[in-house]
Amino acid sequence: MSTTSPHIGTLGEGPLHAGLKHWYAQTGDQVESAVDGYVIDLVRGDLLIEIQTRSFASMKRKVSALLESGRRVRIVHPIAVDRSIVKVGDDGEVLGRRLSPRHGRVVDICAELVSFPQLMVHPGLEIEVVLTREEELRRFQEGQAWRRKGWVVVERHLVEVVGSELLDSPTALLSLLPADLPERFITADIAHGLRCTNRLAQQLAYCVRKSGAIEVVGKRGRSVEYRIG
Repeated sequence: MSTTSPHIGTLGEGPLHAGLKHWYAQTGDQVESAVDGYVIDLVRGDLLIEIQTRSFASMKRKVSALLESGRRVRIVHPIAVDRSIVKVGDDGEVLGRRLSPRHGRVVDICAELVSFPQLMVHPGLEIEVVLTREEELRRFQEGQAWRRKGWVVVERHLVEVVGSELLDSPTALLSLLPADLPERFITADIAHGLRCTNRLAQQLAYCVRKSGAIEVVGKRGRSVEYRIG
């Protein structure tokens, strides 16, 4: 194990990240250890565990380098099945609370996995989707976050973990597809089967195709047709 200076540490670690790391850690884990010049959240034997609460794009280089050096890497990513949105004032006073109408599912991981879906063919990579209940704190900042009318997300907190699913191979990604797909299918079939947006269906198809688990077999109108390879 390397002792070179780490690239990042706990500096700036958010409450959600810290809460998940505390929940996930087991006795004997090494916390915030340097491996090959990178700080790893948890080291469990030969398994490197990275808690990633934000975009996967920011960790592509790190994960690729660790895998190329022969390391086993598990990315732990939370998806909120329920999220309470709490508006707070500058002094921390709670101004309002409501439950978000959005409820996440395991398949939502594809919105992040599009950053490096081809890495799913690597036997050293695992992604664990942790289904959570979260609390999101927002504070008003004039001129910011126009879609939310100035209410900026300042913190996310872990309330509860309600389940998890491990994706450790291209075959595991196939399990995210609807069970009743026709032999030749398009992304509209995926969206219909999962009752999800076309965008998420496209992201799922892209991830599974890049992993080699499905292949392009033709066109249906303007849509690409796939089948399980």
